[in-house]
Formats: sequence, C-alpha cells, structure tokens
Amino acid sequence: MSHGYAPDGRPVTPPPVPLDKIVGDVVDDLRAAAEAEVALFKARGALAYHGTVWSSAWGFIAACALLVAMLALAFGAILVLAQNVGPLLATLIVVALLLLVAGLAAWRARTRFDDVKAAFRDDLLARGEE
Repeated sequence: MSHGYAPDGRPVTPPPVPLDKIVGDVVDDLRAAAEAEVALFKARGALAYHGTVWSSAWGFIAACALLVAMLALAFGAILVLAQNVGPLLATLIVVALLLLVAGLAAWRARTRFDDVKAAFRDDLLARGEE
C-alpha cells in the first residue's frame, strides 16, 4: 500500500514514441494481416479443389455404373411390361420412371455442390442462401 511517498521523487514519464516507430509498427501489422488473408485464400482454394476433384471423380464413377444399370433395367422393364401393356406404353412408363430418377439424382448432386460453394463464402458459418 502506498501513502504517496516516492523515495526517488516523482516518477519520470516515459519519452514519447517516435512517429517513425509508430508507422513501422502499423506497416508490420498490415503486412501480417495481408499474409494472413493470403493464407486464408489459399486454404479456401485448397478446400474447393479437394471437394471438386473428389466430387467429380465419384460422380463420374457413379454415373457410369448407373448408366449401365439403368440400361439393363430399362430393357428388362420394357420387355416385361410389353407383354401386358404393349411396347409403346411400356417404353413411355420406363422413360417416365428414369426421368424421375434422373431428377432425384440431379437434386442430390446440387446439394453436394453447396459444399464447394461454402469454401468461397465470406462467412463460413452462414446457413442461408446467397
């Protein structure tokens, strides 16, 4: 506890900081901020690249396998349905079902693409549409 007694007299105020020192500190801080922003952009780019590469690769494999399976299914379904409803109606039924499956697959692909868009968002925790 102090009672106002200073053995060496009044404390000496520190000398003012030179302007060039202040400017140098500001420049150093700006440089560090710019380097951090560049690192963030690189990280976002790497995330987008990784997501795009693997999404494309697995999408291509799935599309090839699905194409072969759908062709076999379509031919089989047309052959089975043609005996009951005729060849034209059987073809129309199979085409309608395949278009429905294609629409569902396109919708799912769109939701996965949103992960790639997240890498470029300013606010990575944003939940709403852009």
